[in-house]
Amino acid sequence: MQGANVGQVLLVVAVWPGRAVELSVAPGSMGRAEPAGESGAHIRALIESSGTGRNGAPNDIAEATALLLSPAASFITGTDLLVDGGVIAATRSAAAPG
Repeated sequence: MQGANVGQVLLVVAVWPGRAVELSVAPGSMGRAEPAGESGAHIRALIESSGTGRNGAPNDIAEATALLLSPAASFITGTDLLVDGGVIAATRSAAAPG
């Protein structure tokens, strides 16, 4: 679903350059529930290997959204902000050859 959202963001900015500011926030694993089963063990391992080592909280998404709505983000457009505590980065570095 996030891939489709990123595509939509890029399309809107391309169709209406200079008039559209399109951003999206892509949250990672949220909540306090302990994932169960074999897939739960995989999710726990990903979270533990991430930069923060924890699940996200609603406030993490709220803070990222507040940044994008602030004047500090006036030059940010046409992008998807991944707010996942480093899970994707950890996944990519673990899969990298070498």
